[in-house]
Amino acid sequence: MANISLYYRSEVPLMTTVSAIGELLAVWRRRARERRELAILDSRTIRDLGLSPGDIRFEANKPFWRG
Repeated sequence: MANISLYYRSEVPLMTTVSAIGELLAVWRRRARERRELAILDSRTIRDLGLSPGDIRFEANKPFWRG
């Protein structure tokens, strides 16, 4: 008869979870930085990008966790 254990332990799911959390935090930091940079653009740069001041305000005011 096979020896079957009900207590399976693997490090792979834990490392995958830790890696996914690290990637998520990096995305959030990048979004926060980019939105701070958007908020300080001057009107000429905004116009050069083909955006409106309202577009910039909308994006810059979104919380970092919203894509």
